[in-house]
Amino acid sequence: MKFNVLVFPCGSEIGLEIFKALSANKNIVLYGASSVSSNHGKYVYKNYIEGLPNIEDDDIIPEMNSIIERYKIDCIFPAHDSVVTKLSEMQNDIMCRVITSPYETCRVARSKLATYELLKDIVRTPKVYTIKDIEEFPVFLKPDVGQGSKGTVKCLTPEEVEFYLSKDKSLLILEFLPGREYTVDCFTDFDRKLRFVGARERIRIQNGISVNTKPVEIPKLEEIAKKINDALVFRGAWFFQVKEDAKGEFCLMEIAPRIAGAMALNRNRGVNFPLLSIYDAFGIRVDIVANNFILEMDRALSNRFITNLYYEHVYVDLDDTIILNGKVNTQLIAFLYQCINKEVKVHLLTKHDGDILETLKKYKLSQIFDSYFQLTESEKKVDYIKFKNSIFIDDSFKERKEVFETLGIPVFDLDSIELLID
Repeated sequence: MKFNVLVFPCGSEIGLEIFKALSANKNIVLYGASSVSSNHGKYVYKNYIEGLPNIEDDDIIPEMNSIIERYKIDCIFPAHDSVVTKLSEMQNDIMCRVITSPYETCRVARSKLATYELLKDIVRTPKVYTIKDIEEFPVFLKPDVGQGSKGTVKCLTPEEVEFYLSKDKSLLILEFLPGREYTVDCFTDFDRKLRFVGARERIRIQNGISVNTKPVEIPKLEEIAKKINDALVFRGAWFFQVKEDAKGEFCLMEIAPRIAGAMALNRNRGVNFPLLSIYDAFGIRVDIVANNFILEMDRALSNRFITNLYYEHVYVDLDDTIILNGKVNTQLIAFLYQCINKEVKVHLLTKHDGDILETLKKYKLSQIFDSYFQLTESEKKVDYIKFKNSIFIDDSFKERKEVFETLGIPVFDLDSIELLID
């Protein structure tokens, strides 16, 4: 069974994780949509739809239904907290399934105060103060509705609290939790059975996003997950965050009925939360197998490009280019296979000193090239490039400069291969 899946907004960290989780699955056709013109989703999603209204605009649902009809969308994956809440609320007006929990769960989760009020007698939640009854400093100010660390601040004095509240009266005054922070990734099926609990320590955090994390096995966190799962109706993937207080006790910070960007950690252990959530939404029973090897994940910015570069032929060097430090350059090989998939011709130009056929056989490269030319040291590679719509890849600046100045075609060193990969 194939599913046409719309991710909105596709350029968020959540949307990008959903892409990574689903893009290689043969049963999923991904569509990405955004209401923001500048976003990373347009560089990633092949089927990209621009110009949706903001989630709070009155015409968002009619516009979304138009897209659903046009592209025969089976389900929508909301990829932002506000979108999760809005689409769950409007599920009956949307012409396909929304992959998230019921609206009441989404509504509670969107408000820190509502979350604490519901769960305060079930799990440890932070103390919530008014400005008059703060017991001790520091305190932590946090928006009632928000995500990540946006708008949060640690205050050391009453004057600081008053200053920030004068700017935003919706800020909650919470007890300060000084300990380690954890996220617990969960999956609940259509029978309300909690099928997976995977805790991970948030070791390094930037802009509210966990950029270094590793799995931990802490039975107490699994107990908390079960209590939260009993208190609210979840469907599919969800997560919660806790932090240790001064005594080392876990205190609930927030819950979210959606995919988290750092769920990539457990995905790489074998737990694909977006895929599991889609199957579950359509009533398909799933099994979960999680590898138990040691794993730690660190995240950083990655580069994607849009270019008008067009070519039908690739000319590429061998030594110190395809074969680098005695090993195959896997990034370049990935690009060459991308060319094969696109029926772009690949030509080898090399001054390799030795039996070229034996070398290609040794490195299992014999079937990649449409043609190969083994040149002498005195010959020029530029003389062997016969097609106009070509690019040239070589580690030698001298060779690249000569090809560029003579033929005017694009030339690339190894540090630019990332530009060429879709």
